[in-house]
This record gives sequence, structure tokens and C-alpha cells, in this order.
Amino acid sequence: MSRVEITDVILRDAHQSLIATRMRTEDMLPICPQLDRIGFWSLEVWGGATFDACIRYLREDPWERLRKLREALPETRLQMLLRGQNLLGYRHYSDDVVRAFVQQAADNGMDVFRIFDALNDVRNLETAIAAVKANDKHAQGTICYTTSPVHSIKQFVELARQQENLGCDSIVIKDMAGLLTPMLTAELVSELHNAVSVPIHLHCHATAGTAEMCQLMAIENGCTHIDTAISSFAGGASHPPTESMVVALQNTGYDTGLDLKALQEIGFYFREIRKKYHQFESDMTGLDTRVSVYQVPGGMISNLYTQLREQGALNRMEEVLQEIPRVREDLGYPPLVTPTSQIVGAQAVLNVLTGQRYKTITNEVKLYLQGRYGQTPGKVNFIVRQQAIGNEDVIEVRPADLLKDEMDRLHGEIGALAGNDADVLTYAMFPDLGRDFLEQRKAGTLIPEPLEPIPAAGEAGARPTEFNVTLHGETHHIYITGTGHPTRQERPFYMTVDGIPEEVLVDVLSELEDDDASGDAGPGGSKRPRATGPGDVTSSMPGTIIDVLVEVGSEVNAGDPVLVTEAMKMETEIQAPIAGTVSAIHVAKGDSVNPDETLVEIST
Repeated sequence: MSRVEITDVILRDAHQSLIATRMRTEDMLPICPQLDRIGFWSLEVWGGATFDACIRYLREDPWERLRKLREALPETRLQMLLRGQNLLGYRHYSDDVVRAFVQQAADNGMDVFRIFDALNDVRNLETAIAAVKANDKHAQGTICYTTSPVHSIKQFVELARQQENLGCDSIVIKDMAGLLTPMLTAELVSELHNAVSVPIHLHCHATAGTAEMCQLMAIENGCTHIDTAISSFAGGASHPPTESMVVALQNTGYDTGLDLKALQEIGFYFREIRKKYHQFESDMTGLDTRVSVYQVPGGMISNLYTQLREQGALNRMEEVLQEIPRVREDLGYPPLVTPTSQIVGAQAVLNVLTGQRYKTITNEVKLYLQGRYGQTPGKVNFIVRQQAIGNEDVIEVRPADLLKDEMDRLHGEIGALAGNDADVLTYAMFPDLGRDFLEQRKAGTLIPEPLEPIPAAGEAGARPTEFNVTLHGETHHIYITGTGHPTRQERPFYMTVDGIPEEVLVDVLSELEDDDASGDAGPGGSKRPRATGPGDVTSSMPGTIIDVLVEVGSEVNAGDPVLVTEAMKMETEIQAPIAGTVSAIHVAKGDSVNPDETLVEIST
């Protein structure tokens, strides 16, 4: 027996799982002195959706968050989740970008790098592991746990051996979907404990309600490190509660040695903090055993719920959950973890909402089937692959071997907006979003999303609110005086935009409604014509135009890509329905579009 060490995920995965990664740095720093005195093996503070949420919603510099947490937690290891060759983005980056990112993270205070690949393709871990070791930091190899006809304990043990041989200082079982059961955990940990000499960690989500039992069985079979979350952010799609596991192990040979009273005080703090973010709580809360049937991680279920609600298709959730395992089988049984969870989930939604499987295929699925993400665990559906990429060759090498160095190009593209390499890497992770963030930071116009709805005129606390919003390079002055009644499901904002008063805006909206009623406008009041002819190009679901690939006068064949849209963080090419000449284009990059609108017209 030996003391069990705890990594607490309160500053990253806990609030990512329960409140959409919305906790702000200002709510983390006040409790850091108490967290620092506890004696955790580490605190997970970074990775996953941290970058995305920081720059997209919180308007915070994620690198600055890391520096502040490093200063506030001098006695505690800081830990991050790193997606191997994907880093924190959704594509593979060249090796020089991986090395630069790891070095910057290490220089800014990161101690432990939990490195995983969504396909468990060890080739995609090599560069990141080597970079972490070169910076004298702790490299933790990861087994993305899942179940399927092509996965086995023997396979996971071999993966652990390979990661140890690459220099990993520890191995973690990452059960992102909460699929582990107690007896399987005991068998897996026992086999790993006998196969490798480095410590075994266990990271499991509490979605199915079995996580605490799994942790206990893991500990009894040689696991020495577990991930938990302070109780006020534990359970459901999050993790087992720290305080409960400390109590469970007290006065045993596995005693954590942590101060329960001090942990309870931290729990009280975060209980109050969580109330600030109530509007981001998912409707999919608490225990959900559907994960054991559909193998869908809790966070993925929450995202699907939000995506279907935005599409007005919540009533089709069960259809999507049933479609996900079928898509996963077609794609060779990838574990469902970022980015494969998004790839599989988005395609399942498209298959259901379009009414025809693989009628529309996302660009990410095409890249996946071409081998651009790595070696699939099992065989893919040949028909689906041919439908997606035709007769294109499937790459067999490590995907990053095909990538040229990128750092010089990235420096050139972002130019003076980047003050250092960290800013260049922010741009590299999310090019459009990162550029907007850096531009607004330079202009001093970064405004985080509000935590509370603005009171309506006449309500207590009502006051005018004004700010600037920069959208696609144009800055608009917004002046808000209030919102609709709080009991309404949808609360309209009353405002002026660039000096145009509310009454004028109402008149404009009324004109759009009149136009729509008369049939002159497209869906939702859009000025785009309704799709009626065979050459009208449409989108199968609401989204944003990422790129327009044709011009008026372009000659196209049926099936040629004419537009690229983004929905649910996935890009999709929209193809020409017929051969002919592009006679009209009704969209531009950045436009929001809806189904049944004519986006491009093609004439024969």
C-alpha cells in the first residue's frame, strides 16, 4: 500500500464539464492561496477548451491566465491537457509548432503535460513527448479508454509500453466518457501495473455513476494517482468529489493525507462561484447512463443538446444518439474524445437532420478518412470512404510528416499584432478567432460576454450600457437600455446601433417581416431568395460562410465545391447541384445562412 496522490481538476475539466468552460480567472485567483496549501500532486489548469473559451467568450489571454496562476500557486504543480500533434486546435500542426507551443507553455509555468491522441496513434505523441522532456517537464502518456470490437486490454497495455519507451514519466487511463466499470478497471490497472514501471493515474468522468467505485478498484490494483473535482463542481459529466475520496481513503494504507476541513472551505467558495455562472449550466445534468449504451461522453451530450436546440431540432436527440454509434463504426471505432467526438457527433447530426446518411459530409470527416488524423483503430466503411474522398490515396505515414514547418509563415501572417511567440501560437490554434482577439486587444475593445442579462427598463438596476463590437473588420457602437421581461423565454434587447434608435430598428424589422410575409424575402426575414430551381445552392443546416470558392461567371460541374460553411465547429463543403455557370452569389465570407435560402445560383 502507498499514499494516493490527487490531481484536482477544479480549474479546468470540472467547469468545462459543467458550465461550458466559463469560469473566469478573476474567480480562480482569490482561492489559489488555499488551493496551494492543500498538497495536491497537481492542479489541472489548462488545455481542452481553455483557449477557445478564453478568447471566444471571456476575452482573456489564456497565456496571461497561465502566468497569473503560476504566480498564485508557487508550491503546486500545474498540469495541462495536450492533444498531441493537435495541441489545442482541431488539426495537426507541424513539428516546429508543437515544439514551440510546449516550450512556451513550459516557460510560462506548466509542469505536467498530459499528452493524448484521439486515435491512440502513438506516432502522433512522439514530437510532443520529446518536446516536454527537452524542457525538463513531466510527460504523461495517455490511454484514451473506449470499448469496441477492436479495442482490448492487451492493446491498451501495449500502448502504455510504447509510451513508456518514448520517455513518459507516468501513464494515465483517460476515461472521458465514463465507460469504465469497477471490475474492468481492476483488470486493466492490474495489467498495466505489471507491464510498466512508471506510476499509473486514473481520470474518469462520473457520468454513469460508477466513477468512485472504479477509482477504489484502481487503487487496490496499483493505481497511485486519481483525478477528482472539488465537490461543488463534481458529479454528472464532471468527476468524483475530492472530499468524498479523501474521506473514503482516510485511516487506510492509501490515506491521501489531505486536510478535509481545508477542502470543505474551498468547496464552499466554489459553491458560491458556481451560482454566478448558472446561465451556462447544461440542461443535461446529473447521472446519465446513456453513456453506457451510446458511448457518448457527458460533455459531448451537452454539446449535442445545445447544437440541436440551436437547429430547432431538440426532439431528434434520441435519433442522433442512435446514429452516433453507427457513424463511429463506419469510421473504424475511434474513441470519442476531442477532436473525434466533434467529428463523429457533427456527422451524426447532419445524417439525421438532412434525412439521408452522408448526403453532406464535413471536411473533417473527409480528412479523417484520408488518414490525415492518423491510423484508425479498426477498418472504415469502404463505401463511406469512397463517397467522401473518391479514389484519393489514403496516407499511411505519420500525418505530420507531410507538413512543412509553419512558424515563419504564421509570424508573417499575423505580423505586428503578435507581441511574442505566445501570440503567434494563439493565432495558430484559432486563426480567425485569434486574429480578432489580437486586433481587439490592441484596440482596447475586448469585452467579455455578460454573466447576467441586462435589466429591462424599469427593473431594479436598469442602466444604459454601451460598448463597441468589431465584426468582420467593422466596428459598431452598441447602446443597450434594457431587455424584455425576464419571464419570457426569449428576451429581446432594446438598443441603438451606430446611432440608429430603437424605433428605426423596429421599423426595419417590420419591413423585413412584411417582405417575408409577401414572399419577397428568404427564410427568417433574409433578403436572399428562396431556393426553387435545380441550380440553387443551399445549406442543409444553419451555419456561417467560411469561404466562397467561385465567382460570377465561373463554370462548374455537378459536385464541384462552391462554398465552405461552418456549423458545430465543423467545416462542410457545399457542392454544385448541377453543371453550369454561376449567375449570382448572395453570400460573402462571414455571413450567417439558413436552410432553403439560395446562396449561389447556377444557370445551365
